[in-house]
Amino acid sequence: MSDDNLPNLPKQDELEKEIGDYLSRKYGGQVKIISAGLLPSPDVKKGGKRKAAQDSKYDFQFDLKPEDLAAYLDEYIVRQDEAKAILATKICTHFNRIRHDLHKSRNRQTGRIKSNVLLVGPTGVGKTYLIKLIANHIGVPFIKGDATKFSETGYVGGDVDDLVRDLVREADGNIERAQYGIIYVDEIDKIASSPNRIGADVSRTGVQRAFLKPMEETEVEMKVPHDPISQLEAMEHFRATGKREKKVVNTKNILFIMSGAFAGLEKTIKKRMQQQSIGFEQKVTSKKDEGRFYKQVKSHDLINYGFESEFVGRLPVIAVLDELRENDFFEILMNPNSPVVVAKKQDFAAYGIKLQFEEEAFRLIAAKAVLERTGARGLVSIMESVLLYFEKTLPSTDVRYFVVSPEVVEDPLSQLKELLSGERIQSFHRSRYNELEAEEYERFVRFIQEKQGDFLEKHNVAPTTRRFGMIAKQCQRDIVDPREACEEFISLVQHIRDCAELVSAECDLDISFDDQAIDLIITLEPWNGTAIVSRCEKIFNALDYGLKLIAQNNSVKELVITEEGVENPDFFINDVVSDIFHL
Repeated sequence: MSDDNLPNLPKQDELEKEIGDYLSRKYGGQVKIISAGLLPSPDVKKGGKRKAAQDSKYDFQFDLKPEDLAAYLDEYIVRQDEAKAILATKICTHFNRIRHDLHKSRNRQTGRIKSNVLLVGPTGVGKTYLIKLIANHIGVPFIKGDATKFSETGYVGGDVDDLVRDLVREADGNIERAQYGIIYVDEIDKIASSPNRIGADVSRTGVQRAFLKPMEETEVEMKVPHDPISQLEAMEHFRATGKREKKVVNTKNILFIMSGAFAGLEKTIKKRMQQQSIGFEQKVTSKKDEGRFYKQVKSHDLINYGFESEFVGRLPVIAVLDELRENDFFEILMNPNSPVVVAKKQDFAAYGIKLQFEEEAFRLIAAKAVLERTGARGLVSIMESVLLYFEKTLPSTDVRYFVVSPEVVEDPLSQLKELLSGERIQSFHRSRYNELEAEEYERFVRFIQEKQGDFLEKHNVAPTTRRFGMIAKQCQRDIVDPREACEEFISLVQHIRDCAELVSAECDLDISFDDQAIDLIITLEPWNGTAIVSRCEKIFNALDYGLKLIAQNNSVKELVITEEGVENPDFFINDVVSDIFHL
């Protein structure tokens, strides 16, 4: 066939423009083609050294024990002891088994039942917060989705497999790391099938079926027709290498955690447990007691509620969370880790305003939150409604100390007007703030001593009373939770030890700071690594000449720097040299 008979084929740039126009119409101006050509580059054809980027080898490490994880959760979560115990145990066992099998190079087929978890509990009891805390603490990729946003594959709506792809993106594209992640799906009760519906229900039963394979084990392909990003990545890979790449994610080790409020489930459980009868066999339960029925939930109850038996079978672990009461809300507010209080203090601190709460104000906020009937979310709503006008007005004034009292909670506007009335009331707030800050400090010290002592010891940092106080002060100064402040302190101690170790290698002498000297360095400087290292450099510069002399004495193997060595390095090293050389 002659060339004259061939159709007029478009050039590469014309093809790119046509495809680009189509993508822009379909997905908006955010999707564009940026390519030097759709075909492999010449250097690849000619055997060049260009290679496709591959996932870096991921070395899975996990050694957390269930009691350690449960203790961590106790720092943040009020009540829910049973749910915390179940989650800590099953999650630690899941990942420790993975580590054990990987290190033994075993690919077990028997005994490989995944401990996927179902969380049952009313709204606002902390289900999502609980799972986020766990994922952040153990350091695995984590994503959250809502069951109502998905539909059975092939219908309009999100694809369940998209959760797995999102997990890979959360793992920075590292497929191997993503295969040891956690997928959390909320509002799972919303996909229970309706008992009165006739015909297929793609947003409910269909979604349940779509979850079956990923929850057990399947391979999910990263490239899908409805995802333009994956398509463009595949085109770019082919352009660079001349090869078609098939990326798949195996879900065998991905842990699925589902949760929902399951409104009305207690009726299903009650119907199973208590058959209403007439006469002496009649059993009566009050509304107050109905919450306890959730604790008795069985797989059969979930099936009657509207779930497929295969779906329920893939959730072998069920944890029930208790409904929070007024005293629980108060404990949440009093907890040094309370995200509600910490967030509000940070909001006002952004304007240079120091905020404290009276204990009775917390009790009143907790009482009002109960009336909201939205669980712990009610605390946020009440807090915002009480403090909104203060947050709006005070930044434009010279008020720098603000105490939330019961009167403020009851009548915010009149208390705001009084606060702005003059210096006398502002002076009272400043004085009262200092009193409450001192009380808070003592509460923080007790909390850190009780909850963080083992954590410090585990990182080779002696848990002393002085250090508890230093960490408590840092919590107040930077408005951070005690765990974060402890991690900062441990990091600073390690910076000091690293500096000493570096100088030790140069002098061929084992040099260290004692605990008192370490504490003094941290006290004298801002809590950041740069300042701490700079202070250590100044100390060692002052000690330099003396250290060189000491190093010449073969009988001296170590030197411990005390508080005096930090306060006055010259005097300290002179005394040490005099003692060694008997001057």
